[in-house]
Amino acid sequence: MSNLSIRCIITDDEPLAWKGLQGYAEKTGFLDVVAICEDAVQLNTVLKQQPVDLLFLDIEMPYISGVEFLKNFPNPPRVIFTTAYERYAMQGFELDVLDYLLKPISFERFLKAANKAYDYFASQDTAEQPYVFIKTDSRLEKVLYDEILLVEALENYVAVYTTDKKMITHATLKSVVDMLPARQFIQPHKSYLVNMKGITAIEGNILHVGPHQVPVSKYQKDAVMEKIINNRLLKK
Repeated sequence: MSNLSIRCIITDDEPLAWKGLQGYAEKTGFLDVVAICEDAVQLNTVLKQQPVDLLFLDIEMPYISGVEFLKNFPNPPRVIFTTAYERYAMQGFELDVLDYLLKPISFERFLKAANKAYDYFASQDTAEQPYVFIKTDSRLEKVLYDEILLVEALENYVAVYTTDKKMITHATLKSVVDMLPARQFIQPHKSYLVNMKGITAIEGNILHVGPHQVPVSKYQKDAVMEKIINNRLLKK
């Protein structure tokens, strides 16, 4: 994994802060800073233009906070929060960010967070396969990514709908989101994960996925629709 390069964006409205993080990133040798954003509005625009692996995301920014951005952006990259306020630590934990850096940030602490990100992406890279095993009762079933139409959250279980069957397994939707490739699967609603290849029609706030209908959250509709359509729209 010595050739692993992690594409990242630094978002902070304080020039001294983002310049410091940029300098730290350059020292690691594996963090590739592809953009600097001064607020979440800029970040929103940049993420629609180029995919990245990791965000160094300040929490207190103008227009919209880093926390609110992360809650409302569909299928965001992994995140390391940076903030001067310790009170946000619990929210970072709830949003499953990779790490939480408290300003002023020392290089030693930054490197610890960067290495945590490296280990995460290295494990994802080695584990990347075009299929997943799903445990139902005492049986493990091999299912290709392309066969999965959608995944539905059912409290402590998820229902996996494929092209020809429905399987229920003990898991959280979050664990499934982390396992399946973000370039192929999108989360249009807190209770659903959808294979974009399986979407046959879009009607209002409803996605038609094979024989199923999946709602789209009104807060995420624009971003979700943009990712699904991706410049493939013909209209009169």
